[in-house]
Amino acid sequence: MNREDFPILNNGKIYFDNAATTLKPKCVIDAMDKYYLEYTSNIHRGDYDSAVITNKLYDNVRNIVSEFINCDANTVIYTSGATHSLNMVVFGFMRYFLKPGDEVLLNKAEHASNILPWIKLQEEIPFTIKYIPLNEDYSLTLDNIKKCVTLKTKVVSLAMISNVIGDLRDIKSIGEYCHQNNIIFNVDGAQGIPHMKFDFKDSNIDFLSFSGHKMCGPTGVGILVGKYELLEKMKPIMYGGGMNSFFEEDNSYELKSIPTRFEAGTPAIAEVIGLGEAIKYLMNIGMDNIHKQEINLKKYFLEKVKDINNIIVYNKNINSGIIAFNIDGVFAQDTSMYLNHYGIAVRAGNHCAKMLKDEMNIKNTVRISMYFYNSFEEIDKLIEVLKNSKDIFKVVL
Repeated sequence: MNREDFPILNNGKIYFDNAATTLKPKCVIDAMDKYYLEYTSNIHRGDYDSAVITNKLYDNVRNIVSEFINCDANTVIYTSGATHSLNMVVFGFMRYFLKPGDEVLLNKAEHASNILPWIKLQEEIPFTIKYIPLNEDYSLTLDNIKKCVTLKTKVVSLAMISNVIGDLRDIKSIGEYCHQNNIIFNVDGAQGIPHMKFDFKDSNIDFLSFSGHKMCGPTGVGILVGKYELLEKMKPIMYGGGMNSFFEEDNSYELKSIPTRFEAGTPAIAEVIGLGEAIKYLMNIGMDNIHKQEINLKKYFLEKVKDINNIIVYNKNINSGIIAFNIDGVFAQDTSMYLNHYGIAVRAGNHCAKMLKDEMNIKNTVRISMYFYNSFEEIDKLIEVLKNSKDIFKVVL
């Protein structure tokens, strides 16, 4: 599906590591090249022709994001990625919101970016972190959350789709429940926004973070979206040029309006422009079409892999394009090296979800993560190689 748009696919390699980062279509590469080749300039600083072009392209990406996820353009904040966005929420908002004794609900399937900032903030504020239990299939549900909520619960923070198990959480229902109970709902959308249609205003989310590089965009750029009334209370975690109206010798200063006050310094201009192009590209394909293709690819893999007795799949019933598996008795990294020998790229390890081992009783897995440009023929090749995995150590060693 749309494979001809990705020049890197001409190298004959098979890429199944899309949860880590995605490939880039030519239109994104061209948009960034055009900025560097034709109108390089800083933003919001110049009055010459190329600066006017850059300002227009850069600022318009907020409108593109607004259309993409149905949010207000003035609540779209440019960041360096989902990690940066999540840290802004924790250290720019939660630092001033949480009080000693408050409770924050996380879960052990979360990425480091949605656990470590909370652990760090806990060194300053003695709030309690509680981990929501997972189901037997390692998924997380609203019922799991309800079991943990008390009158002290102030925040629920979780991924839209977990990056190892790949379970799609019922964000709208969880958001409604949090809203009814005056709980802030913070969502890591890094694995969700690139793969399915999403409506921010209909979700009852308070803060949403996602990255450009996981959705056919460049690295080094991401988005934070929040409810305006909460962003008004959030403080910048960086101060400098571009985000202030004035500062004086008497230490008085005034910050610009939202969202600019959160974007100190020269941003990743080409990357923001490239992200806008990537979002337009995905919208043109259709997010429903993308999700359907990924699910069909996963179903095809699961049907084929049933005939291989030594393959253990940990998330067969999860409705996303992420597959976590191991070859019985083989270390995950050895499997990854074996597949790489045949030109197949996968991820092996704990996938930055280092607490998930407490739930799965296993530290490392091999992760296949699909995107719309993957093909059934690529899965056939993967299955063929896995069937011959009895020879794995002849290849690896």
